[in-house]
Amino acid sequence: MKLYSDEELVTILDQEIFHQISEAADRLGKECYVVGGHVRDIFLERPSNDIDVVVVGSGIAVAEELKRMVGRKAHLSVFRNFGTAQVKFRQKGVEYEVEFVGARKESYSHDSRKPIVEDGTLEDDQNRRDFTINAMAVCLNKDRFGELVDPFNGLADLEDGIIATPLEPDITFSDDPLRMMRCIRFATQLNFQIEDVTFEALERMADRIKIVSGERIKDELNKIILTPHPSIGFEYLQRSGLLQIILPELSALDIVDQKNGRAHKNNFYHTLEVLENVVKHSDNLWLRWAALLHDIGKTKSKRWDPAVGWTFHNHNMIGAKMVPVIFRRLMLPLDMKMKYVEKLVDLHMRPIVIADEEVTDSAVRRLLNDAGDDIDDLMTLCEADITSKNEGRKKMFLENFRVVREKLTDLKEKDYKRLLQPVIDGNEIMELFHLEPSREVGVLKQYLKDAVLDNKVENEREPLMALLMEKAKQMKLLPRDKVLESITHPYR
Repeated sequence: MKLYSDEELVTILDQEIFHQISEAADRLGKECYVVGGHVRDIFLERPSNDIDVVVVGSGIAVAEELKRMVGRKAHLSVFRNFGTAQVKFRQKGVEYEVEFVGARKESYSHDSRKPIVEDGTLEDDQNRRDFTINAMAVCLNKDRFGELVDPFNGLADLEDGIIATPLEPDITFSDDPLRMMRCIRFATQLNFQIEDVTFEALERMADRIKIVSGERIKDELNKIILTPHPSIGFEYLQRSGLLQIILPELSALDIVDQKNGRAHKNNFYHTLEVLENVVKHSDNLWLRWAALLHDIGKTKSKRWDPAVGWTFHNHNMIGAKMVPVIFRRLMLPLDMKMKYVEKLVDLHMRPIVIADEEVTDSAVRRLLNDAGDDIDDLMTLCEADITSKNEGRKKMFLENFRVVREKLTDLKEKDYKRLLQPVIDGNEIMELFHLEPSREVGVLKQYLKDAVLDNKVENEREPLMALLMEKAKQMKLLPRDKVLESITHPYR
């Protein structure tokens, strides 16, 4: 970060948009300040076109005056119930969103995040802010233009990389428990430390998160997951006790059981390592969710086998069934995004099993058939899942994964969808054998599909028809002479 004097802040704010806001406020005789994230990001040297402005008095009136000054190119939205207004406009090639609000003070009831709001002073407004680094304000009025108002030493906390609350953290978090999630999210995004007193309050107040909707929690989780190092946030969530409440399936992995001197790894920290590995290769939010949830079935599947030690058989299938439950609770999308995560959790062991043995064409064809267009993401997840400390074993897996990828590339280049889908489909099977949709049709379809996937025959009508007729004969679906006739004349 960079420390700026008031004179340097004047230079930084020497932009047409800030002078226009200043003029609009001065015309109405209102105190006016740019506040919050925009001020923080000035010192962090992070460009931002979203500007929050606090007016001592009516923020809507200043927004309306700015709209009149800028003219038709500005779009004004007024939210009178909330006492806020937004002005959007383009200036010198830059899109700006300026949010105006009147300075206010807030009070809360114990069972709601919705505050009782009253008009207030700038001091009242800064008192209600979530963190010291977001409570700084810079005056925009002409006679004090560029003056920093920092009553809670937010600038010092910004310099030290500290997340702390302006008031007692128990009050801050009890008033609005979502701030606990925001605390961890900011620490993760900025790679800051949470002040000890503030973190202790997180631990004490964690249970208050229960009054926050799954949708709001989901928004903060997504922001944490999309950071460069999301494991920071999930470790804070776990240590504070918040994760046990909002994502208990993940939290439950933080255990190491030992029996007869044999222990399994800590699957929570393994998961964080896998997530970090995925982050290095993809910014896909849903692939990162798949990494986060890929082992959640291990708690339910864990068993002790005296012959081999701890086992987690079928944890992938168990975990896949848990995905929709989690998505519904957190109000995550229940569409193809959920299906994608579910599929990757279900399939994440398949490439590893292939890589642990001889990499056969048949296994790779089946993998590609099941993963479809998500095969590259699945391979990214599976390679990220190789966190063994045994360098020899790790090298073997990664080399075998390279072979798998080569075979996959070869299949994709040959149009795998055409290669792996039998040219004789269910409709033709029903017509040939005068069948309605039934178990028999499914058996015949799967028989042909297995033959194609295992590369037993070419995916062509004549050899597939011969196989089909032989299978039908075994199932007594046709008289023998009809079967023989069909094999001899497969195009009839």
